[in-house]
Amino acid sequence: MVGLTLAALNARQADLDQATIDDLDKQWRDERKADDQPLITAVLSSPLSGYLLRIQAGSAGLFTEIFVMTAKGLNAGQSSITSDYWQADEAKFQKTFDVGPDAVFVDEPEYNEETATWRAQVNLTLTDASGAKIGAVTAEVNLTELARRVAARKTS
Repeated sequence: MVGLTLAALNARQADLDQATIDDLDKQWRDERKADDQPLITAVLSSPLSGYLLRIQAGSAGLFTEIFVMTAKGLNAGQSSITSDYWQADEAKFQKTFDVGPDAVFVDEPEYNEETATWRAQVNLTLTDASGAKIGAVTAEVNLTELARRVAARKTS
């Protein structure tokens, strides 16, 4: 699912220039405040987004967000709406995809006051069967839930 989606999107996006990417990113951010959301809807209704949503739901609170990015750093699929469409200007992409096929980057934990939980984003480069970079993935881990599970194992 992930590899097929990225192969198709990477081929379609190969010739996108930075101005077009910036326009798409602006469109995404504008759509977040609008009733009409064609770009967001296109990504959220994709089979990849459905797959990521099932993974998040199946984690029973361990993952709070999962999204996959193309080789251009654009959202390919996601479990929930991200704040923007273009991720290549952020560390999650620059410290993974831009570094190499084996790159992993764990961002600093952040406290989410709304949910009273600690979270950290785990990011890694995605590759095809030949080892070529095809995108990146970010999974936001609920560290509070992870700690609860570890503590529960110790007492059982």
